[in-house]
Amino acid sequence: MPGTVAAPRGGVLRDLHNRYETVRDALSRIDKAARGLGLPDISTRLIEADADSERRGPEVQYLEIFAVSLATHHMLVAEGVEPVAIVGQSIGELWALAAAGHLPVEDAARLAVARSQALTRHSWKGKMLAVGVDGRRAESLAGLIDHPHLVLACENAPRQSVISGPEELIRHVERVADALGWPSLPLDVPHPTHTPAMARAARDLRESAPRGPYGSGQWRVVSPWLGRDVGDDDPVDLVAGALTARVRMLHTVRDLHAAGADAFVECGEWPVVTKFVEASIPGVRCVVPLSESDPVAAVRALADDPQTFGPIRPRPQPRPSDRVLPSPRSSEPERTGPPVAVVEAPPRVTVSVTAPVAYPEPAAAPAPVAQAVVTVPTALPEPAAPSSAGPDYETVLAELRTLYGDFLGYPPDLLGEDDGLESELGVESLKQVTLLGRVSDRYDLPDLRSDSSLLTAGTLRRIAESVVQRRAEASG
Repeated sequence: MPGTVAAPRGGVLRDLHNRYETVRDALSRIDKAARGLGLPDISTRLIEADADSERRGPEVQYLEIFAVSLATHHMLVAEGVEPVAIVGQSIGELWALAAAGHLPVEDAARLAVARSQALTRHSWKGKMLAVGVDGRRAESLAGLIDHPHLVLACENAPRQSVISGPEELIRHVERVADALGWPSLPLDVPHPTHTPAMARAARDLRESAPRGPYGSGQWRVVSPWLGRDVGDDDPVDLVAGALTARVRMLHTVRDLHAAGADAFVECGEWPVVTKFVEASIPGVRCVVPLSESDPVAAVRALADDPQTFGPIRPRPQPRPSDRVLPSPRSSEPERTGPPVAVVEAPPRVTVSVTAPVAYPEPAAAPAPVAQAVVTVPTALPEPAAPSSAGPDYETVLAELRTLYGDFLGYPPDLLGEDDGLESELGVESLKQVTLLGRVSDRYDLPDLRSDSSLLTAGTLRRIAESVVQRRAEASG
């Protein structure tokens, strides 16, 4: 289950809400808990694409992520996918506990809000920085500054780690990483965690969070910070403990794979964790149902014939001319299928939506930018409207096509202005950081390289329009 990722799109759960009674019940229970805490209904915006929440903020964002994770889990179970284990990253461990039946949905929602409020009360000027190297190098980098609150927070993939610490020190770390040739990117999260700086917030949460009954649950839950299965652990203590602990997703996923799990399903809207999984475990199969044109069909294919997906190997970057139009969504009624575990010789399935992972040992030399893997949980911008950026737009677009084409090895005329750099062209986040830096230098726009809205869901149109707009502002 995912931790702090981008706020879900409006209407993302419309089809699942219409299909599954279990999804409707889960959303209703989250809404009930939200109303009891003075928050707006969470389900309205997730079901109706044009609806807006009465109030936005970290509490609402966390509950929306919870709702999407839980709804995806219920779809998987209804369609016959039997999880071997459920794994959550950071606050995602709370979603995993609720999905497994370890504690009631309403209690999980209330605990998520209590966690957010404790972090807000003890807010600090902290930052989290993704660095394109293994955990050992990232820890050494943090150790150069030698501050107790500046630590290796997450071990993700062989060449992706996260450092958490005071904002001023993180800026020093970023400069040192740049001098070493290590790619890095600040993470846009409301509450930087996984550092000893969160000790007071953890104590506050233990003292103030509502406590209720809990049990062992229906499915196995694996905790990446405890490094073991969750047993009779108190959920409040689990959530509080994770605030100061390192997330060792790399080791958790490696252990699950070694035990036989060779298919991973991400219970979130976008392929965040699965990119780490694919980079870390050769031959693993990854599925992100909500990123498919027909999520239900993707899940049914996994339940009925897991081999449909085949081994996931490093995928070549698709050319724009190779794109396939999505098929219409299925309108078949709800059904259930046989658990994957009883299909003849099926691979075991781990339901996951998290962050870090790993498997192969890291290389001795630091990774070049083009090979690093970093997925950044930033808010996804709305699609850009048709361009009206002015007379410079076509010139800038042509120059960007040449710049990006030379870097990616594409003929410039095959780079469509509305092709998603990551979703359609396969340009990973750190490559986009490098390219955006070159655009920034080319047009002498230093602020452009730090514009996170141009990453992850970026297109050449968005970048060209930003260049034209910023040049006009600079000259005006």
